[in-house]
Parts: sequence; structure tokens; C-alpha cells
Amino acid sequence: MVRRRRQPQRTCIACREVRTKRELVRIVRTPEGQVMIDPTGKMSGRGAYLCRSKHCWEVALRESRIQRALKVTLSEMDRVRLERYMAELDEEKTVVNSLKDETG
Repeated sequence: MVRRRRQPQRTCIACREVRTKRELVRIVRTPEGQVMIDPTGKMSGRGAYLCRSKHCWEVALRESRIQRALKVTLSEMDRVRLERYMAELDEEKTVVNSLKDETG
């Protein structure tokens, strides 16, 4: 019998949906206080996770959920960096991937 390796689970700070760590985008507050996207998931600092959905990013930025989760005030440069990343997200692809995950 082959054992499946356990996948770490994380919760999106916007929609509160639990997903595997690899399905989410990690945002980190570095020890220097900068807020950055962490594509590797291994940067040091306080982290928070968001779905790859444009909607979740809009909610997180609008309702200050990133600031609350990271216990930081976003600088204008940090906010612009996050908004640029959000603009690159493909909403259609996100919806299709979510449906694929649900149906297995």
C-alpha cells in the first residue's frame, strides 16, 4: 500500500478557504518591514496566504486584511507592488482551476 504524502494546509486571509500551501500565494513581511510576494514560500518573516483569485486580492487590499495578518502598515510602494501582482492574475484561469480542484 502506497502512502500519500501529507500536504501542508493554509487558509486564505480573504475568503477563509483552506487549501494546500502550493495553491496559495504567500505574502511576507520581511524582518526589515517590507511586504513582498514570496514565490518560494521560504522567505523569512511573518507570512499570510491568499488564493490566486483576483477577487480575494481585492478584498484583502480593500479591507486591510494583509495589514492585519502581517501586523504592518502597507507603504505606498508595498501597496503598488501588491496591486501590480493582482493585475497579473488571470481570473478565468483561477475559476477553472478551482472547479478542477472541486471535481477532482
